[in-house]
Amino acid sequence: MLVCPSSIGLSSRTLRFLAGQLTARRQKIGTRWRRLSAARQALLALAHLRCGDTYAQLAAGFGIGIATVYRFIREAVEALSALAPSLEEAMRTIRAKAFVILDGTLLPIDRIAADTPYYSGKHKRHGMNVQVLTDSFGRLLWVSPALPGSTHDLTAARQYGIIEALADAGLKCWADKAYQGAGGGVRVPFRGRRLKRWKRRHNTTHAKIRCIGERAMATLKGWRLLRKLRCSTNRITDVVKAVLVLHNASA
Repeated sequence: MLVCPSSIGLSSRTLRFLAGQLTARRQKIGTRWRRLSAARQALLALAHLRCGDTYAQLAAGFGIGIATVYRFIREAVEALSALAPSLEEAMRTIRAKAFVILDGTLLPIDRIAADTPYYSGKHKRHGMNVQVLTDSFGRLLWVSPALPGSTHDLTAARQYGIIEALADAGLKCWADKAYQGAGGGVRVPFRGRRLKRWKRRHNTTHAKIRCIGERAMATLKGWRLLRKLRCSTNRITDVVKAVLVLHNASA
């Protein structure tokens, strides 16, 4: 199986970035020999993240063992997730923005009905709740650690201090109805069916602004691995952060 950056929908710039990070990591830990070069390991990890290729498929394509594939991918994900900004670091960038958009998304996982904490009643499926902050152009700025899918968006935002951080920065924030009662400058649409005309106009304008944030969700779901995660729930946060770093590196 011949794998190249263009075949998995990624630029050479992204490949070079990840290869550079892996090379630096190898030099730091003093690695003398690997089955794959840093560039090939980067391509392996990107094929897994972007296309969702299984360990068995990658092992056959790169001519290495499944255990080696697992170690190489885990190393790459950990190296990338370590570069992801914390909320405090992201707020330094966000303060320069006119406004931000807050939204939550459910990343589907392969769990069974017995795993109640991961079942989202809203989406009627199992998954992990991730909170996302984007700028006025729909570009990803920050992603939260993953929580079980049953967690409400407002609960997740409060748990990670997003609402408080936005209020302290005095930033305007647009969000959907799930964040009703958030306060702190978070603007949400009016609820109800028989709304007055000015409230309907407000909701229309609000929707036009908030829909920009859907670009960020599309960016996340563009990485096929995030469409149905099969890894441990403890690793999902690292995977999402790795995707964020790669997205920003290629922007």
